[in-house]
Amino acid sequence: MNERLDTKRIYLYLLFAFGIAWAAALVIFLTGGIQHSPVLISGTPITLAFLLTATVIMWSPALAHILTRIITHEGWQIEQLQPKFKQTWLYWLTAWFLPGILTLGGLAVFLLIFAGYFDSSLSTVRTLIETNAPEIDLSGNMLWLIIAAQTIQAMIMAPLVNSFATFGEEFGWRAYLQPKLMPLGGQRAMLLLGLIWGVWHWPIILMGHNYGLDYPGAPVLGPLAMVWFTLVLGIFLGWLTLKSGSVWPAVIGHAAINGIAGLGTLFVHGEPNPLLGPLPSGLIGGIGFTLVALLIFFSPKGLSKPQLPRKIKKQAATKTVTTN
Repeated sequence: MNERLDTKRIYLYLLFAFGIAWAAALVIFLTGGIQHSPVLISGTPITLAFLLTATVIMWSPALAHILTRIITHEGWQIEQLQPKFKQTWLYWLTAWFLPGILTLGGLAVFLLIFAGYFDSSLSTVRTLIETNAPEIDLSGNMLWLIIAAQTIQAMIMAPLVNSFATFGEEFGWRAYLQPKLMPLGGQRAMLLLGLIWGVWHWPIILMGHNYGLDYPGAPVLGPLAMVWFTLVLGIFLGWLTLKSGSVWPAVIGHAAINGIAGLGTLFVHGEPNPLLGPLPSGLIGGIGFTLVALLIFFSPKGLSKPQLPRKIKKQAATKTVTTN
């Protein structure tokens, strides 16, 4: 690569991204952690930990992006904010629906391997419906039809509903740090970004986010499992950003994952090992994402930036771009 790493801005960005997120995590830890966080609004599940995670922590990468640009006078010509939908609609469609398909596939593989955890009576869903909507007739296959309808609805609506939260991460990781790391080459950049993203999660993972606190190998294996998940997921989201030239498919893909990730809990009973599944953050539950990441990673030009058409190259060459 001919480009040089902008190490000054990379280090400053990481200082802000980690500093803001880990400071908020420290507040959560000092006020009871995730498990015993004080409830902010009586009668609701809104705790201090939930509020800080959904706002300060998830938005710290975006805040770091903004602060780094302000302090270093980098300017605000952010190419990745352009939707480019007409040219890249296929990547939008992939981001919207593939995460749900991969999540369902990983769940199926997990239940095939650990069939003993499969709750054929769907007792968790049945209890929820009988408690909150006792008028619904659950005879026959009605319970399965309800789950199918809810799953389809989640796959369609989750990318919209969750995009505000996931934009906070993607505007930082994929729209700022990823381009800064690309001089390393696509493969190295994605591996390093995935590692950074995983370590950034460590404080809340150590407090029980994603894997709880009593899994085998706690508290060491949970943070390591998270790094693996962010590596494979980061390759997928990074590929979407790279090939579309826009951060929006990654925002949508991340939102889609967050919206359907918990589906597996409806189909199991007992206490399966969360490091394995059934959620996609487990090694087996996330097997679909792993296979896609490996396919992208080892494909020729899978993580290279698409070449502009000759006509567009010629037009771009005639423009004068000023950078700081």
